[in-house]
Amino acid sequence: MEKGRIVFLNGVTSAGKTSIVEALQDRDDVFFYVVANDLFQEMVGDKFLRENYWKYLSEVIIMMYHTAKLYSDMGKNVLIDGILVEREEITPHYQQLLEILKDNPLDVVEVYCPLDICRKRNIIRGDRYENQSEEQHELMAKNIKYRLCVDTSMHSSAECADMIVSELFSM
Repeated sequence: MEKGRIVFLNGVTSAGKTSIVEALQDRDDVFFYVVANDLFQEMVGDKFLRENYWKYLSEVIIMMYHTAKLYSDMGKNVLIDGILVEREEITPHYQQLLEILKDNPLDVVEVYCPLDICRKRNIIRGDRYENQSEEQHELMAKNIKYRLCVDTSMHSSAECADMIVSELFSM
């Protein structure tokens, strides 16, 4: 069985990852299952996240990658809506991702948006704190090998989805 493609949308909060996921899922030409940091974080009780946020988040992120691998091994395309951060609890994060998915077709897409725009989006959303994007940017893994970069300040979510499908799924 041919393995499904795994597309990791990597970017800070409010960069537009989830909006791109929604645009990709609205398409008729490519189908994806989705695994996301936010969804997997919900698997951990608030009590434990308050006690040691990074310990439990790091564990559930690694489980998320194994879940994506399982779907890919079953021939399903997968979107990962996440952020590759380097913290002592998960370092080397990017290398762990590559190791877990070494036998699967993985493409990492940078979802870029200037931090001042992310800050404004955080304020409008109300479920993120104002400086969250900047803090995540400081923690982001370096030297990531991106297949593609999309800029949500310049393109709509649908346009970004078009770019991703065109670049990664053109025959």
